[in-house]
Amino acid sequence: MEKPTNYKRFILGITVVATLGGLLFGYDTGVIGGSQLYFTEYFNFSKGEQGWAVSSALYGCLIGALIAGYVSSKYSRKYSLILSGFLFAISAWGSGIPESLTMLVIFRIIGGLGVGIASMTAPMYIAEVAPPKERGRLVSYYQLAIVIGFFVVFLATYIIGGGDTSSLSPEVLEQIHDHNVTRGWRIMFWSELVPALAFFILLFFVPHSPRWLMMRGRKEEAKVVLAKVTSSEEEAEREFSEIQESIDRESKELKITAFSKSMLYVLFIGVTLSILQQVTGINAILYYGAEIFSNALGYGPEDALKQQLLLGAVNLVFTFVAIYQVDKWGRKPLLIVGTIGMFLGIGTLGFSIYLNQLGIISLLGMLTFIASFALSMGPVTWVLLSEIFPNKVRSTAMSVAVAAQWLFNAIVANTFPIINGSETNTNVFNGALPYFIFAGLCIVTVVFVWKFIPETKGKTLEEMDDLWVKEKS
Repeated sequence: MEKPTNYKRFILGITVVATLGGLLFGYDTGVIGGSQLYFTEYFNFSKGEQGWAVSSALYGCLIGALIAGYVSSKYSRKYSLILSGFLFAISAWGSGIPESLTMLVIFRIIGGLGVGIASMTAPMYIAEVAPPKERGRLVSYYQLAIVIGFFVVFLATYIIGGGDTSSLSPEVLEQIHDHNVTRGWRIMFWSELVPALAFFILLFFVPHSPRWLMMRGRKEEAKVVLAKVTSSEEEAEREFSEIQESIDRESKELKITAFSKSMLYVLFIGVTLSILQQVTGINAILYYGAEIFSNALGYGPEDALKQQLLLGAVNLVFTFVAIYQVDKWGRKPLLIVGTIGMFLGIGTLGFSIYLNQLGIISLLGMLTFIASFALSMGPVTWVLLSEIFPNKVRSTAMSVAVAAQWLFNAIVANTFPIINGSETNTNVFNGALPYFIFAGLCIVTVVFVWKFIPETKGKTLEEMDDLWVKEKS
């Protein structure tokens, strides 16, 4: 007997709440893109200090992702997300008050802890409550929320930074710039308090993951949740039986961990995919987009914020395309097509800089790269990470994979301004070296996806075990 469509609204509701963690992920990491133009000048940072201020939060993300596996397993996915919401709020307030690099870094690391915990827990939570046929789309909402977070924060920093300044006199522009250097960047950080508090409060109204409840022996509570997230009593009973069988099977393998021999291949897939998502250049573009527009492409600082808003809009539009195709086309085709597009986009940007032919071609290359990432490596990586690991090791294995993602995110963010400002880049590559490196790593990604990534669309989380047996045989 089919239940009314209320279950779909219920699933969508708890998915939206969980994805607010993704919005804060995007907001917290994106706010640095506009604000760093001004706090770098305010504190008179060197290139190394600038890189540390931008990347410090990412080391917090690394630690947050590592501890999230333990916290979400022992205390639940729900309470893990509530902790992240609390950390977001503390960071949003504290990042706007510092008078030194040390204070700024401390509060950015606190925010990073929240991002790291949410980035591991939110997509896993969504995957564990979503129906198999809709899991790809629903987990992709997490990436959509990240992109919305980037877009909203780019819009916020654009408005806070003065809005459209194209018709203003040099005197007024100077006044706006001075305001942004002294106070504007602080307001940019404080603006995150609104979504952070909303996330924290709403999480108290979502249920626990039924799979976590069953692993904790709370079967009756799990049945109640499953009844709310499935279309019929029969489907709820079938889901309950499949989860129980998976837990019973894994409990017989007492020594199985994320690092067991049988799991190393799957962990290799997750970790490598996470690393490639970062080293192909997306966050260098998002974190330093305003600086790239300002320095490499010749825009003024305030106008660069407007161009950065364009990046956010393109990112948003193409993430919608991925959401509606990931359960139709499948994970693997989207990854391959999208990564080829990333290569063409970042390669075009690199050659336009190398040949000193800056302008519309450079902008189109950057937008092609962003659009292609939004279609592929952005959402599909999160979908795969949330579904490829067995129930018993999902928390730990996903924690390791996401931690690797944040580690290489930090490495890219920290080294980009150094490589970009190096004599080799200036004298030999005319400023294009970082983009050529990213283009080469896009090719590596295409080969990896073609050779190692299986197709997982439409499979239940409990069917993944058999999938990996087939892949390795």
